[in-house]
Amino acid sequence: MIRVAIIGTGSIAASHLEAYSLFPERCQIAALINRHEAKAVQLRDRFELGCRIVQDYHELLESGEADLVSICTPPHSHAEIAADCLRAGMHVLVEKPMAMSLEECDRMLEAAESTGSLLSVVGQNRFLDSYMRLKHTLDSGLAGKIVHSQTDAFWWRGGSYYDVWWRGTWEQEGGGCTLNHGIHHLDLLQWMLGMPRSVQAVMSNTSHENSEVEDLSVAILSYPGGGLAQVTSSVVHHGEERQMIFQGQLARISSPLAIYATTQLENGFPKRNPALEKEIKRVHDSLQPLRYSGHAGQIDNVLEALENNSRQVLIDGYEGRKMIELVTAIYEAAITKSAVELPLGRESRFYSREGLLHRAPRYHT
Repeated sequence: MIRVAIIGTGSIAASHLEAYSLFPERCQIAALINRHEAKAVQLRDRFELGCRIVQDYHELLESGEADLVSICTPPHSHAEIAADCLRAGMHVLVEKPMAMSLEECDRMLEAAESTGSLLSVVGQNRFLDSYMRLKHTLDSGLAGKIVHSQTDAFWWRGGSYYDVWWRGTWEQEGGGCTLNHGIHHLDLLQWMLGMPRSVQAVMSNTSHENSEVEDLSVAILSYPGGGLAQVTSSVVHHGEERQMIFQGQLARISSPLAIYATTQLENGFPKRNPALEKEIKRVHDSLQPLRYSGHAGQIDNVLEALENNSRQVLIDGYEGRKMIELVTAIYEAAITKSAVELPLGRESRFYSREGLLHRAPRYHT
């Protein structure tokens, strides 16, 4: 039986608890941790748990009462808490974003390596049937070389969203819609296509006067081999539509699902290729539905790794670092108004939290 502690009992912690509750024969909640005891008690009562309430997570490190911790605190605290838990020999599942800088990501990875503990970063969208099937279909190569992709992470948030004390500030939230909303689709994009060679970007705050950070960003990613991707991250789009479109040399496939294949006429104009469309649809539909999806799918993946004494999970710390590397490159490109080459290393001016904070624009107070 795997003993689990939840550090941070805000809204996202409920998603973790709902997922863990699906596996009562595999894990049990040992403790909820929050500086404000009343919030932890409220969550414990909601899920009818018999666990302990702890106000300081350091007490958990000393007691050794948990094997696995879910870190659900605001982003600025992820790195310190995760590194402490890993060094104490506990396994860690940390909410996105993994951390607020590449330097903090590397500190977490070093802590995991030093103890052999598992470090996984939440990217629950990978555990959805639609994206798993999209990845499976792209990997089949039926669409041909991917020459262009369009990723739209269109969200909408009103001004009161930023009334929460840690949101809307570079120091506490680490960034705006690129880091905290678009990161889901940036993770999916690099999972499907790999990391780009370079990034160009612009960003702005168009609609939130109580936020320092961006509420809209547009990035162009260039890949080895000449392919391009455009990524829009937003909290100003009505309707909250999200899509990923991949244009291959032979066909287009997207989520929400749409397939269109083309061959050429003698004059070079397009002619639809229904036979290829049928084959792509067959491969897309051949993947069996996931037994668990979203947070439950990822937590099942983590529990299975621990039960098998393995560190092989779909999203480990190195995959989580890639998310932060893409976000960092977008911020650097937008702030410096120049193309940014990847990979980013310790020599980058934006490698540390201090490097970003020193250069980040404060759009509003």
